[in-house]
Amino acid sequence: MAPKSNALYVAYEHAKRDAQEQIAEPVPLQIRNATTDLMDNLGYGRDYRYAHDTAEKLTAMPCLPDSLAGSEYYVPTDSGLEARYAEKLAQVKAWKREHADEWRDTTSGEDETGASSRKPRDPRV
Repeated sequence: MAPKSNALYVAYEHAKRDAQEQIAEPVPLQIRNATTDLMDNLGYGRDYRYAHDTAEKLTAMPCLPDSLAGSEYYVPTDSGLEARYAEKLAQVKAWKREHADEWRDTTSGEDETGASSRKPRDPRV
């Protein structure tokens, strides 16, 4: 009698297919953990944004490799509680679209070592 959905199964299968068929890109530098000085010097974690420090508990920081940017895996149905999740997900996506430029606006391109991570600019400038 409970509303049923296979949205999570479909999302998992889509993600699994991408993991098997897409090129193996490295994890974006901003979400890598810099556990050594070398990693820190290469830009690991340099642009990391901690969502819990923001009022919205969201960040515009990209977390997927470039080839997967914009990929969507979970598409909730309108059945049962999943309809509420769909509404919340739509709000998060709208916020991210509205704030997409914040990531680019707070970074300043490649650093002098050539790392692809972009160094945050001082927002007071």
